[in-house]
Amino acid sequence: MSIYIHIPFCKNICSYCDFAKFYYNEKWADDYLIALEKEIKLKYQNELIDTIYIGGGTPTSLNTKQLEKLLNITKLFNFKEIEFTIETNVDLSLEKIKLLKKYGVNRISIGVQTVNSKHLKFLNRNHTKEEVIDLVNLLKKYNFNINIDLMYGMPNQTLKELEEDLDFILSLDVNHISTYSLIIEPHTKIYIDNITNIDEDLDYQMYQLINQKLNNYIHYEISNFAKENYYSKHNLVYWNNLEYYGFGIGASGYIDGYRYDNTKSYQNYLKGNYILENHKLSKKEKMENEFILGFRKLEGINILEFKNKYDIDILDIDIVKQLLKESKLLIADNHLKINSKYIYISNIILVNFIDLNI
Repeated sequence: MSIYIHIPFCKNICSYCDFAKFYYNEKWADDYLIALEKEIKLKYQNELIDTIYIGGGTPTSLNTKQLEKLLNITKLFNFKEIEFTIETNVDLSLEKIKLLKKYGVNRISIGVQTVNSKHLKFLNRNHTKEEVIDLVNLLKKYNFNINIDLMYGMPNQTLKELEEDLDFILSLDVNHISTYSLIIEPHTKIYIDNITNIDEDLDYQMYQLINQKLNNYIHYEISNFAKENYYSKHNLVYWNNLEYYGFGIGASGYIDGYRYDNTKSYQNYLKGNYILENHKLSKKEKMENEFILGFRKLEGINILEFKNKYDIDILDIDIVKQLLKESKLLIADNHLKINSKYIYISNIILVNFIDLNI
């Protein structure tokens, strides 16, 4: 079983972030942590935990006392040897690094996004290359497993600028790199400013460049690259369609066959009205999720495990037969996967598994 904890607070709201995230406010954060502990005590059933992931927002934007309160809350969980990840921006202090180490956090995901000054300004961030290098070196000194988030596809970004970002991140020699094309969502500043997504052809060229530059890493999921034995165990829970708890405002979870979404209302959450939607999945819906999530992995879906889960031979499903015939799907090492030629446009394949005909 895995745990996701959502901390929605930030010291600054980046231009691409949903306005539903909260500016850091000490009183709000104090009250939120009290409510978070109540939710966990109410819902958690003492299962043995394999991974914990604390995301946001920026969890490390909490002050030191609040961060320790949050980490103390994780003592409610039953775990021994786990992957314990927290997200941070580049401004993580030594005091907080020592605190994270003390409470068993062993993996840090740093929201670098870019080190290009023009694009940092666009994203409403202000870190420097030197600050990124200093933080990575410090985290290595304390033996943290490190992920770097890279964003691409920003307005007016060139291939050369992306290559410079990639070269810089490669120079850091971290174990894991996550890459995300900027998607402009409603309720964000850049959407309101009427900025549009970059040209699709350029976005594809950027995706190809990323694959070329990161060829010494294992491209194990559409957006993720890792050194051997350093895949994100927590994210594999999602992609393998396994169950997990989601705690906090706006968190989602999948427990006992139910998928649920928590409220995004701060006031409702503090009142204990945690759940916004709760839906028990049918066998058909579980299988649809198995395809849509599982095909994000480059290795695809294990044919035998699918049979054991659903008592159906995946190769007998009509749409699978059709896509195999069209060479959009392939079979390799007892896995059904998307042909690498179609990974970039995988959505045109995944849409076939919505409202699956079984």
